[in-house]
Amino acid sequence: MKVGILGAGNIAKKMAETLNGMEGASAYAVASRSPEKAEEFARSNHVEKAYGSYEEMLQDEQVELVYVATPHSHHLEHGKLCIKYGKPILMEKAFTANADQARELLDCAGDRGVFITEAIWTRYMPSRKKIDHIIASGQLGEICSLTANLGYALTDKKRMTDPALAGGALLDVGIYPLNFASMVLGNDVEKMTSACVKYKTGVDAQDSIILSYPGGKTATIHTGMLAATEQYGIVYGTEGYLIAYNINNIDRIEIFTPDRKLKERIDIPPQITGYEYEVLSCKKALEEGRLECPEMPHNETLKMMEWMDALRKDWGIRYPFE
Repeated sequence: MKVGILGAGNIAKKMAETLNGMEGASAYAVASRSPEKAEEFARSNHVEKAYGSYEEMLQDEQVELVYVATPHSHHLEHGKLCIKYGKPILMEKAFTANADQARELLDCAGDRGVFITEAIWTRYMPSRKKIDHIIASGQLGEICSLTANLGYALTDKKRMTDPALAGGALLDVGIYPLNFASMVLGNDVEKMTSACVKYKTGVDAQDSIILSYPGGKTATIHTGMLAATEQYGIVYGTEGYLIAYNINNIDRIEIFTPDRKLKERIDIPPQITGYEYEVLSCKKALEEGRLECPEMPHNETLKMMEWMDALRKDWGIRYPFE
């Protein structure tokens, strides 16, 4: 499968590295609005073709999947451009800037019969199935609650601080612990309580979120761009708890007894970067004639966008283009 990369930033480099290490998929093309940047990216990252405009790459009949690696603020525009040319899309998270944009893009793809999925890699990784298996096995007992956090020092990145780019911690970083909560406890949230600290540009810099579920279950989430955190996802049950280390790229899972004794350690298999799983899922879905990936169906993408819209509404944060 020949993959075209739309955008030539750092995350695009990681995808190129992934594709170069895979079998069955290749880094075929890259497109940037700067021909010079596209050429340099192609040379440095072993990409076969470089295009100085997005439209030019999308007109290349050999491109079989487009990975969109531009800021959240541009995902609707660039997604619709891919759909115009009938190109299947792997859209980097967050899927769009808000739920209305997500609905518009999904409707557009559906109307044209074009495949599209969100590149929230934790949904596709082997660790997802391992955690599901541990919980389903009953060895943690009844699940009562979870905590999840992800934080980095990112205020030096314009994409994080600029409201016009849909900046802030939530869409870029907070989406991971929110997805962790969704994967473990589901989406039937009865109440959402939260608070945020705003950055000087008006975007959210540090967020605390509590999701309340039926039966008294809770998810407590922390995310931010002011400082690095330990990045754990912890699931608590009546018979023990598990810790998923490095929540946005889980490298090991440890299971503990109620008296905090280590019961089992599960290491995650070696990987290229971790992005390969979403690419393989896209390849399989396209071969099967699907319009979405089962690991991250459209309704899940839309639910995550609705959660983040509700949080931003509570915080009084709107992007200039909304």
